Amino acid sequence: MSAMVDQLGRPIRDLRISVTDRCNFRCTYCMPKEIFGDDYAFLPKDELLSFEEIERFAQIFADLGVKKLRVTGGEPLMRKDISILVGKLLKIDGIEDVGLTTNAVLLRQHAQALYDVGLRRLNISLDALNPEVFGAINGRGVKPDFILSNIDFAQKIGFEIKVNMVVEKGVNESEIIPMATYFKERGIMLRFIEFMDVGNDNGWSFEKVITKKEIYHMLKEIYNIEPAEQHYYGEVAKRYRYQDNGAEVGFITSVSESFCSTCTRARLSSDGKLFTCLFASDGFDLKALIRSNKTDEALVESIRKVWERRADRYSDERTEQTAKNRKKIGMGYIGG
Repeated sequence: MSAMVDQLGRPIRDLRISVTDRCNFRCTYCMPKEIFGDDYAFLPKDELLSFEEIERFAQIFADLGVKKLRVTGGEPLMRKDISILVGKLLKIDGIEDVGLTTNAVLLRQHAQALYDVGLRRLNISLDALNPEVFGAINGRGVKPDFILSNIDFAQKIGFEIKVNMVVEKGVNESEIIPMATYFKERGIMLRFIEFMDVGNDNGWSFEKVITKKEIYHMLKEIYNIEPAEQHYYGEVAKRYRYQDNGAEVGFITSVSESFCSTCTRARLSSDGKLFTCLFASDGFDLKALIRSNKTDEALVESIRKVWERRADRYSDERTEQTAKNRKKIGMGYIGG
């Protein structure tokens, strides 16, 4: 099958698959509880892609050039029998890497089953070590010690773990150094994520962003860090290495240092819509096609047309006005 590139010459290499729009957290930067209350209407079961549909799409995307899959949500561990799906994805020809992103609340119940089917990589969201700060961010009062114990549990099983911390000015910048120190000592890569205007519900503004440059200088005051080599084309995180123990720290710089020019990621929502950008306003309905008994060839042609028309570069073009006025799909629906 011929190579597929978009209008800016970017190939497709990564597919983020959201398996549910539900989450047991109400993080202020993603699904604030003021909007996603206890009576919020999530997608009914029959609107979600089935495991068979997800597996079929994953194989089609692999045939089109995708090498990496990320299972996400919402909170993917809330999807029943998630380890069965992960096992199927790991067996797809052409897929070289499968990871799963989770807040780790349910990780202890699922970790062994996920490991047994072959999963090895977890990205875990944790935004503070201070109980009050973290409880306020996650909107449920969950304490960091609970998440940390589940991280330890998964690490002992054998998982490679990365921890993601969204940093927002006035909220958790005091946690930057404690988080860096904690995970450095444990050899776990911590990735600082600049606060982004995903969706329209998190009150984003440039004034609330703490940039990679600011965090980097905070770390440099305490630790000797040096740049680490990029692992692959399109890698999102800018990685650095602590010189004393070799542990790594990363920065995801969607606001201050855009990486649109090398973005190789597509996203499949839990109800089967294809999105070509995290900041998209709408998606292409693949579920309608697969449920109208389209052939694989027809699905390939539809996906190819969407990708080859792609010209997204939102982070290059972001202004205070576009962030405020452009309608964007929420992260809890599209997956991070």
